Amino acid sequence: MLEDIRQISNPFVRAITSGLFLSSLVTIPAAAAIYLVNLKNESAYKFILYASIASATVGAVGGLAAGKSKSATSSNLSVEMSNDINWKDWRKFVIDRKVKESESITSFYLRPLDEGNIPDFIPGQFLTIQLDIPEQSKSVIRTYSLSDYIQSGSYYRLSIKREPAPPDAIAPAGIASNFMHDHVHEGSVILVKPPAGKFVLDVNSSQPAVLISNGVGITPMISMAKAVSLLNPQRHIWFLHGARDSSLHAFRDEVNAIAVSNPNLHIVYCYSRPSLTDEGNYQHKGYVDAALIKNVVAPEMQNLCGSTDAEYFLCGSPSFMDSLRDGLREWGVADNKVLFESFAKAKPKKSEPAQDLSQKHDSIEIVFGKSGKTLSWSPNDGTILEFAEANDIYPDHSCRIGVCGTCMCKISEGEVEYAEAPTASVDGDSVLICISKPKTARVVLDI
Repeated sequence: MLEDIRQISNPFVRAITSGLFLSSLVTIPAAAAIYLVNLKNESAYKFILYASIASATVGAVGGLAAGKSKSATSSNLSVEMSNDINWKDWRKFVIDRKVKESESITSFYLRPLDEGNIPDFIPGQFLTIQLDIPEQSKSVIRTYSLSDYIQSGSYYRLSIKREPAPPDAIAPAGIASNFMHDHVHEGSVILVKPPAGKFVLDVNSSQPAVLISNGVGITPMISMAKAVSLLNPQRHIWFLHGARDSSLHAFRDEVNAIAVSNPNLHIVYCYSRPSLTDEGNYQHKGYVDAALIKNVVAPEMQNLCGSTDAEYFLCGSPSFMDSLRDGLREWGVADNKVLFESFAKAKPKKSEPAQDLSQKHDSIEIVFGKSGKTLSWSPNDGTILEFAEANDIYPDHSCRIGVCGTCMCKISEGEVEYAEAPTASVDGDSVLICISKPKTARVVLDI
């Protein structure tokens, strides 16, 4: 009964109920005793009256106290949960909203299923997600850029392009992206790892930044533009984006709204094949390239900032970024001023056919145990993953930058060296083949 009283949320009702309950516990037994002993004793009746009033008062106060105790306990639990953001591995998130941004891009708003806090992220970072897709022998892991930015947020936003099968139909359509578009809806639950990635913008810097993207490469640029506009609006940002036409130009209105609130965000849209109704939606016809930056952005930057020294952030298709990096280098921009991230799988580096080990003994030997192949590797063959693909071995992989851990495999002999330290956790007897090369004369892998 006492526990039931504590569950009453209204404090006045809880106090009255508690008072009546305690009063009845005192009054009824006392009245029964007096009835049996002495019915005409006036002092006894006064005792019952005073005892009833006192017990009702004590009960009412106790009822209020019980409610406060309960509230305090709930509050403490809430604070404890909300402050618990020590999140390192997979965590369940629910799709709170699903929004179509263009013909090919859809946004997914993710909230933690446990309703706890989520850590802030650095603009430009991404999430790693895990999907259980029917007819796939194991979970599919992918990485997608975070496409929004708010301080102390309660959600993350991923904006994912549906990847169709390539025209030559040699490779299938994107397994994860199509599954997200077709089968993941509001209320669906997926597994997510914390924000990660090194393609990030320092919002506190005063140096001008040029954000350059095409297609779905716009996603990390939105988080960068929003963060700077919110936290450092005095900094000049140039936002360059290329699309075929307005039907494939996602987030145009959202970026335009940021520019309205921040006059230091300068927008340049390029449409390669604009439709007749696209007039006014873009500034230049053609592609975003180094010539556009040199002839359009640089003069404006010189006028506003007194210099053309800037940081350049590139995100888009591999061919788009290769062209821009070459063009910026030819223009004289130092490589350390150009940061880039590809949202598509890089093409495997072409490799010479594997040589017969019986004819060349001074090369490095890689044994792919499960595939039954022993091949000769040379430095020109690139990473172990690139070398494997060039020789018709196709290990599981996703990010190609040492973040997601999908390509991790066991190494039973030899050592490898990394181009840069992996972001993903690596087991002691395993390696990430997407960013590693052989270090010893013989390497044996469980692939």
